[in-house]
Amino acid sequence: MRVPLNWLADYVDLPAETDPHALAAEFASIGLEEEDFFGPEITGPLVVGRVLELVKEEHSNGKTVNWCRVDVGPEHNEAQDDPKDPQPGPEVPSRGIICGAHNFVPGDLIVACLPGAVLPGDFAIAARKTYGHKSDGMICSAKELGLGEDHSGIIVLSDLGLSGEPGDDAISLLGLDQVTLDVNVTPDRGYQLSMRGIGREYAQMKGQEFTDIGSAEVAPTNAATDDGFPVSVEDNNPINEVAGCDQFTAHQVTGLNPAAKTPFWMQRRLQQAGMRPISLTVDVTNYVMLELGQPLHAYDTSLLGSEIVVRRASAGEKFTTLDDVERTLDAEDLLITDRGDGPSGTGGKIIGLAGVMGGADVEVHSGTTDVVIEAAHFDPISIARTSRRHKLSSEASRRFERGVDPKLAPVAARRCADLLVELAGGTLSPATTQVGQAPEPTVIELPVERVASLVGVEYTTAEVTGLLEGIGATVEVIGKDRLAVTVPSWRTDITDTVDLIEEVARTGGYDRIPSVQPAARAGNGLTVAQKTRRRISNLLAADGFTEVLSYPFTNDKRDDQLRLEVDDVRRKHVRLANPMSEDLPLMRTNLLSTLVDLVVRNQGRGAKDVALFEAGLVSTSAGLPEGPGPRHLPGYHPSDDELEAIYTSVPHQPYHYAGIISGNAEMPGVWGKGRKAEATDVIDTVRRIAETNGLEVTVEADQIAPWHPGRAAKFVLADEQTLGHAGELHPKVCENLGLPARTVGFEIDLDALLAQDDLRAWDGALSTYPVSRQDVALIVDADLPTQTLAATLREGAGEELELLETFDLYTGDQLPEGKKSLAFRLTFRASDRTLKADEASAMREAATKLAAERHGAEVRS
Repeated sequence: MRVPLNWLADYVDLPAETDPHALAAEFASIGLEEEDFFGPEITGPLVVGRVLELVKEEHSNGKTVNWCRVDVGPEHNEAQDDPKDPQPGPEVPSRGIICGAHNFVPGDLIVACLPGAVLPGDFAIAARKTYGHKSDGMICSAKELGLGEDHSGIIVLSDLGLSGEPGDDAISLLGLDQVTLDVNVTPDRGYQLSMRGIGREYAQMKGQEFTDIGSAEVAPTNAATDDGFPVSVEDNNPINEVAGCDQFTAHQVTGLNPAAKTPFWMQRRLQQAGMRPISLTVDVTNYVMLELGQPLHAYDTSLLGSEIVVRRASAGEKFTTLDDVERTLDAEDLLITDRGDGPSGTGGKIIGLAGVMGGADVEVHSGTTDVVIEAAHFDPISIARTSRRHKLSSEASRRFERGVDPKLAPVAARRCADLLVELAGGTLSPATTQVGQAPEPTVIELPVERVASLVGVEYTTAEVTGLLEGIGATVEVIGKDRLAVTVPSWRTDITDTVDLIEEVARTGGYDRIPSVQPAARAGNGLTVAQKTRRRISNLLAADGFTEVLSYPFTNDKRDDQLRLEVDDVRRKHVRLANPMSEDLPLMRTNLLSTLVDLVVRNQGRGAKDVALFEAGLVSTSAGLPEGPGPRHLPGYHPSDDELEAIYTSVPHQPYHYAGIISGNAEMPGVWGKGRKAEATDVIDTVRRIAETNGLEVTVEADQIAPWHPGRAAKFVLADEQTLGHAGELHPKVCENLGLPARTVGFEIDLDALLAQDDLRAWDGALSTYPVSRQDVALIVDADLPTQTLAATLREGAGEELELLETFDLYTGDQLPEGKKSLAFRLTFRASDRTLKADEASAMREAATKLAAERHGAEVRS
């Protein structure tokens, strides 16, 4: 929000000698941080001048210029003419200036920039010889002084409604000595996007009384009448069951002078606030918006239908906004339309995207004499979604999506109408439209002692009361150190006790809050998942891998390059509604799909031997319900069933590890020629990851993209979950991605790994007694996973089983068809005694008995 200090001084007691930088620091102490500082940009003599004579001269280049004699005041006029000047001047002392503009005549008061002055852009002015004369200065246009973009002619003071005497300081006359602060307004404080809001903040900061210019108790308003301009609100698709428009005020002003111009003081304030003056009616609506914070719109009454209608758009409906962009509308978009002269007898033509931007159909123009002034209150969520959906941010939408004072519309509409009557000679009709009404104020109970407990500063009840009254709240004492606080209508961000406490801390000064080093809480160290991630990352780094981070965005083309089958679950991506790049609209389902890009990039930069790994989340839409997930209003606490529905609607995001080796696995040197990476390298890497984390995995051959059939392995955990895959990438995949041939890689699912029991886990102290080992070979079905049988044996053997190892697998003629033999070594140890052979044998038999019951296992003799 740009805050012109001269405008702020209209509402508060701002001393003329105020240091703007000191003021910016004070604003920062209450949460209004300085973004920029706009100070005077012109130095040197810039004065009012009167044109005494003007001689038009045509030159050989086809250009006609004016040789002018300009009276710039006794202090700046030359005592006599330049003797070398072929055109003698008048007897009155003056300066000779060449000017190419033609919008002025002798007798006009203009703005003259004299030698020694410096204009915006570090443009220094000096006397110079041109067109056969010595031009002793410059007659200035608005653009040259930073007053706008108009460079078609020079400034004539009478056109701006200004006057003066030759030699008067034009810097102060034009307001070029004024200072503007640009402060950062946070999204929850929309009321600060106005001079009214900033004035209130300043008044409280300085302990001044503040007269609220936006209060209906102070500012004039019109009561609703039955003959106001017809307005109908027909919202049949409210968002979160909240009406898109809950209030609509309309005033009618007739008999405006279409030739009336915006006064210079208003134009200057709009420019200082960062807005471009357009026309009187539009400028007045913008001025009131900046002054009070209520966006307004003015319609040409002669172009309106018989009634204004506020409604939701139909999906696919088209509308061209004022920026000449045709937009396809969504069913959530709130529209301002009219009724009676549109293509359909009910909806009429669209005249604006509510709270965002209007269209050209009923805009005021150079011949407008009668207007309808709209001041409405719109739902912030509805406006924010429309603004983002159409990538269309405006001054109005910025305010509505942050929350506008619901009581402000009648005040702002009347203020706008009064200014139009004053500046354009119109008549305000008593007929007034008022649809809806402001909500009842929010009342919050505040225990005073809780303020100190949260902020760390001792505040008295009187101090808390004063600070809250300073923000516009009404405070009533309802008990010992208990207050009932009526929240002001413009503070829609205050909904709970903690919000009031935040206001006390903010307005009381953040500098009062002590900096206290919090005591570190005793913890349990790293979680199991954190320890596991560190263990895996350290192992990979020790093996020569470099950890990298890639963007998690991909596209369908990458799935094709990886040769994924049409029905592969890894093709079930989550599609982004607003992707960073239209070429990458999908979230990755596997790390390899994005990790390969970094390998290719490193290869392209000359790194021929690359070993990279990445750890991160992937996501999938598999298993998600159809349609969008449930939505709830802010501040609503869902029930357990509603929470479950929310979690169900969120894509599954497992944590993966992936690595790629391209080129040499062992570098060449004095010890030999080196060795190219092979599938066995990454297969062994995954095996050691499992081993390091105390897991047993079964390694099986597998044919799955993007790996080479016969040169890839699948890793199966004890609970039959797939840990991951490793091996050589398919030659076609390498070709599609631009990778060197024989590139190898792996990818594992850390969530599946963490779901397993760590076989290294040990409860209690280590036993000092000797072990007893028993071997057993079991004949089972060939398709029974080794890990499943091992888990059964471990369960049946009991607590004294310390280690279970698989040391042999046999399939052959000595076994029935469809059978296999698995040999296990069981290591037993007791914590309190030396186990006898009979005890160990009994434990082994208990284990084999359970295996026989569950899997039909037979002991092989």
